[in-house]
Amino acid sequence: MELSDTEKKVLDAMKASGKPLKTKEIAELAGIDDKETAKLIKKLKNKDLIDSPKRCYYKPLENKI
Repeated sequence: MELSDTEKKVLDAMKASGKPLKTKEIAELAGIDDKETAKLIKKLKNKDLIDSPKRCYYKPLENKI
C-alpha cells in the first residue's frame, strides 16, 4: 500500500508520540494544517492503519505499519 508524503508525516508524528493524540496535536507535530490533517486521518483510518481508542483521539495500529 503506497502512502503519500503527508500521510507518512502524520503516521510518523503519531508513532513518535507513543500515545493517542487529538487531530490538532497531530497537525502540530506533523507541521500540517488542521483541516488537511483531519482529511489524512480519515484516509488512514479507511486504510486500517490507525485506530481511535477513544473519541477524537487517534493512534497507529502497530501490526499494520
